[in-house]
Amino acid sequence: MSLHLFGAVLTAHGVAANNRGESEGNITTLQKILWQGQVHTTVSAEAIRWALRYYWQMKGIPVNRLWNDEKQDHEWQDPKWEGWSKPTGKTYIDDDLLGYMRAEGAKKEGEKGHTDKRRGVFEITRAVSTTPYAGDISYNAVSGEKGRTSLYGAEMHATRYQYGFAITPESLRKRERILDAIDAVIGLGEVAGNHSRFLYDFSPESVIFRVTDDPAPRILYCFKQAEDGKITTHELTQKLIAGDLAAEQMFIGGPIAANEELSEIEGLNLFPGIKKATETVKQAVKNKLA
Repeated sequence: MSLHLFGAVLTAHGVAANNRGESEGNITTLQKILWQGQVHTTVSAEAIRWALRYYWQMKGIPVNRLWNDEKQDHEWQDPKWEGWSKPTGKTYIDDDLLGYMRAEGAKKEGEKGHTDKRRGVFEITRAVSTTPYAGDISYNAVSGEKGRTSLYGAEMHATRYQYGFAITPESLRKRERILDAIDAVIGLGEVAGNHSRFLYDFSPESVIFRVTDDPAPRILYCFKQAEDGKITTHELTQKLIAGDLAAEQMFIGGPIAANEELSEIEGLNLFPGIKKATETVKQAVKNKLA
């Protein structure tokens, strides 16, 4: 059976603002979603994917969609994905993990269009805030030409975000790229933001990995924040007790590893720090993939 790596990520508490470049009037807005009956803010999977690709680029790992900071635009290294047409052709990590698609219309009437595509192996959920949005907005003013003053505002949300991911390494052209995917999740810094006024640390404060041959994740959106701010994983604990999750398949790092519910379950791989948990799960993946 195929090996699968699933993950659930919880960020540190921070102030989110300007996580997209859209506005309503003179207010820069946050994306929102109705989550469990209340309005929560959210960050798209596309924004997380962009940040992952930029992480690999900054680490010196060749990517096909290269970001040019000066031009504020992408530059393609292989715009036609010609490397994928040969079993030993050159491929890039972002195409291998995140997939690609290019659709061309028919050139002549009666002909069919053509599509080059690859399904993303590194699947990522939308990030959702752990607390409802209360409607906070900051108002600011800037002086312009001829003494004119422009007023603008930005929605803000002091919260954490959680999101999940899934990878099936056997579907990769190069299976070892799963290790670079894990490193990118752990090293993820800024996600989204349309200018320098915005900074929100998207690296995990707590993380849960699951290495298994079970094709269902079963751990997505498993973090809950109580009114006192405490983070719990009650639903995850119940799945472990019920036998739907095998304790030895779980690698849990960060403050959540000290949760009393989890510490009482035998066989869990618990680590007080993120990096130790990451190195251990990477070794477990290497062993599984031989």
